Amino acid sequence: MQNDEGINMDLYIPRKCSATNRLITSKDHASVQINVGHLGANGVYTGEFSTFALCGFIRAQGDADSALDRLWQKKKAEAKQ
Repeated sequence: MQNDEGINMDLYIPRKCSATNRLITSKDHASVQINVGHLGANGVYTGEFSTFALCGFIRAQGDADSALDRLWQKKKAEAKQ
């Protein structure tokens, strides 16, 4: 497919799982993408967010909540440095 400028573009861009770095295929219907909003010092939403993608394998194992918590703690630590 070509965009308005005549550059060839792919229709499907695969994502990777944030927890395992596995490729999330188009047939993985159990995968989710979650946007976590950032809050300011007063607890007000700043308009920014972090995106995390979790594959169906992680969700099937029951590790999605702990993986998301671990990823968010890592993201918070990176932001404060």
